[in-house]
Amino acid sequence: MARFGIGFMKVFKSTLNNGLRVIIIPMPSVLSATATVWAGVGSSHEPRSKAGIAHFFEHIVFKGSAKRPSAKAISEAVDNFGGEQNAFTGKEMTGFYIKAPAERLGDAVDILSDMVLNPLIPVAEVKREKGVIKAELDMYRDTPVRHIFDIYEEEVFAGTPLQYDVIGSKKTIDKITREDFLDYKNKFYQPQNMLVTVAGGVDVEQVKKLVARHWKLDVKNKTSKNQKSNAYGLTSKYPRVRVEFKKTDQAHMILGFRGIGIKDKKMRFSEEVLRAILGGGMSSRMFEKVRERRGLAYAVKTANNNYTHTGSFQTYAGVEPQKAFDALKIILAEYKKMTDKKTAKISESELTKAKEYLKGHLALSLEDTSEVGEIFGVEELLLEEIMTPEQMIKAIDKVTIDDVISVAKHHFNAERMAFTVIGPYKNSDRKVFEKLVNTY
Repeated sequence: MARFGIGFMKVFKSTLNNGLRVIIIPMPSVLSATATVWAGVGSSHEPRSKAGIAHFFEHIVFKGSAKRPSAKAISEAVDNFGGEQNAFTGKEMTGFYIKAPAERLGDAVDILSDMVLNPLIPVAEVKREKGVIKAELDMYRDTPVRHIFDIYEEEVFAGTPLQYDVIGSKKTIDKITREDFLDYKNKFYQPQNMLVTVAGGVDVEQVKKLVARHWKLDVKNKTSKNQKSNAYGLTSKYPRVRVEFKKTDQAHMILGFRGIGIKDKKMRFSEEVLRAILGGGMSSRMFEKVRERRGLAYAVKTANNNYTHTGSFQTYAGVEPQKAFDALKIILAEYKKMTDKKTAKISESELTKAKEYLKGHLALSLEDTSEVGEIFGVEELLLEEIMTPEQMIKAIDKVTIDDVISVAKHHFNAERMAFTVIGPYKNSDRKVFEKLVNTY
């Protein structure tokens, strides 16, 4: 068993004989524990004819398992010890978790393993859940502040499987059958493509025995390991501009650029520092320029998303529709400034502030068992190795001003740019947005 350390936090990693990876993070002062089951598969691995199956499968495992043959039986089992259960589907991974009092971790692992390994997948539930998912899709499409991120990724990742919405479409959802789920589970939900993380007030040896007892499954499909989405070969022309009409009182806009994958160790933490400088907090540049000085937006935030081999760096703003043009001009200008050391004017104090902001947020995330499990789960699934918080902090501290400018030069050019906006705009407005973007 490998062991890693970070001051008060130690991380233990082992692999069962069947290939299942197990990561245990003891947090002695915490009374809870979060167990998460991860699968290295998401929407970017789907054939277009089965778009949405990863997300649909996430739903269907809650509908009954071998030991608990209904959704109610599963939820009651969790409610019996006051636990919290949920799941999530991304473009490269899927996860299921239960947060419970530490002394009830055994029950949580039993429920999770039974759900994921032995789902009943009743035909009636498959049919019924299609209606639920289509309603979920409608909800997202009717919520611009949520939907803007979906259409942004369609543009910035155009030409790759990452462009597609996780939820799929009503047409593909309707076509998915019980047999499709069984094939999907057999292909991707194999131990060598899965990971279990347990974080909280737990004993390492007890957790090892607990997981081994509940995950005695054979490898049925040896090809499921390391399923990677084809996120290369971007064929679309950039910059890309997309304006969606919707009668709203507030416009929602994102300007961003294709970034880097999580495996790019050279740029990864320089990109984090760049994000913190531009839009990481209420004293960041985007917040100051767009909201505080000009009053153009209530919400403005810069973020970066890293997948295995590519990523995105973007700024979101919610603005009054008529102010979107001015907001876009300012955001474009701030990005442009960062590509040259003379115009960026990053001081050592601003660099230090950005680093402390990142380290502080990392420290806060280490107080929650579910977030701790997520940190190590993502690292292991996408990197296939563990980078501890201690190593992350050292990497952040090493970033220089020149490193930040280098990443900005790499990212912030028209050939990597995408702009999307949802609001009450006419075709003439679209042309104005296009003109602004194309003068970058």
